[in-house]
Amino acid sequence: MKRDILIRNLPSDIRQWIDNQRKRSRMSQQEFMTKLLNDISGNAQLRMPNSTERAVKMSTGKLPFSFVDLFAGIGGFRLGLEGIGGKCLFSCEWDKYAQKTYSAWFGDVPEGDIREIEPRSIPDHDILTAGFPCQPFSIAGVSKKKSLGREHGFKDQTQGTLFFHLARIVEQKRPPIAILENVKNLRSHDKGNTWAVIKKRLESLNYRVYSDIIDARHWVPQHRERMFIVCFDKEMFGDTPHFSFEPIPKPRKRLFGDILEPAPPSKYILSDKLWNYLQAYAEKHRQRGNGFGYGLTDLEGISRTLSARYYKDGSEVLIPSDNGGNPRRLTPREAANLMGFPSRLPITVSDTQAYKQFGNAVVPKVVEFVGRRALAAVCELIRESGNSCLLKNQRKANR
Repeated sequence: MKRDILIRNLPSDIRQWIDNQRKRSRMSQQEFMTKLLNDISGNAQLRMPNSTERAVKMSTGKLPFSFVDLFAGIGGFRLGLEGIGGKCLFSCEWDKYAQKTYSAWFGDVPEGDIREIEPRSIPDHDILTAGFPCQPFSIAGVSKKKSLGREHGFKDQTQGTLFFHLARIVEQKRPPIAILENVKNLRSHDKGNTWAVIKKRLESLNYRVYSDIIDARHWVPQHRERMFIVCFDKEMFGDTPHFSFEPIPKPRKRLFGDILEPAPPSKYILSDKLWNYLQAYAEKHRQRGNGFGYGLTDLEGISRTLSARYYKDGSEVLIPSDNGGNPRRLTPREAANLMGFPSRLPITVSDTQAYKQFGNAVVPKVVEFVGRRALAAVCELIRESGNSCLLKNQRKANR
């Protein structure tokens, strides 16, 4: 069955690049596009979810596509997708400090509150990305809200309902692919009801929904499990897109010690008061049979998950002293390294804000991995359809 696909609203500079490369190679458009797709080469093979188990080779080459970056934070999604050929057309992030970092890194300031954005104003795009707020669903977030007598999950009126604003944008813009990210606890929150509501809503919009928990330790020396949700428009991809998260690459030997600075300032060493408090707190919970408390990180291993509360005491990721003294917390640059952000990107905010930003961020290399998996499904669809053009016919939409 023929389908009109795929990457609509292709930027003129990319379209010109395709035309120039085609002419230089003395190929027809069909020949050039076939070669481009066949060059999707590389490091791993994608096992399809159907019984044919066809392999789609991953590429070191780049298939051009456009995307929008919602709930953008400091741009972890953007870095990951730009690394595999994506062009960002629009971004949205309400936090002013995250906006400052995003602007310093990418040269544009994201739009603010998503609740005030008219979906029609968002450019047409190929992939929608969103790391929608996780605090209403995270283990730590739920515990804190309960202790304060506040609602959590969808009952949290300030953050929990933002998913439905996101769903409204998906409904009106109908991106071919949506990639969403949240905390692992999203699956189990409210006995699974929260995830059931989210999945049902996305499926009601005629999307095929895949989800998996991915640990960033395959790419960075940090145990960081996050839920990734990849949605394919069934109008375009049918009921069974050629997509799978498997195989997850085997973790390479990444050592926590490799991300540390050689001579960090002494101000990051814990004071006697704070160190004594953390030890007493851990001992109290040990006697109760709980596992709560600080974590001294093995320099030859990986760390615990870096959280947005790291600025408070640094307890989850502490670095032991060489001489038996008090441990220290990560420097902001080390926190960036632990998340896999390039050292070329400047830290332009205070230590407190930097810790919050990196603790809330998505690891770019994980995004790159998931993005490549999604593009592999795109390439297989192009091959199946027999179309020679990447441009999808513009929908007659009432956007």
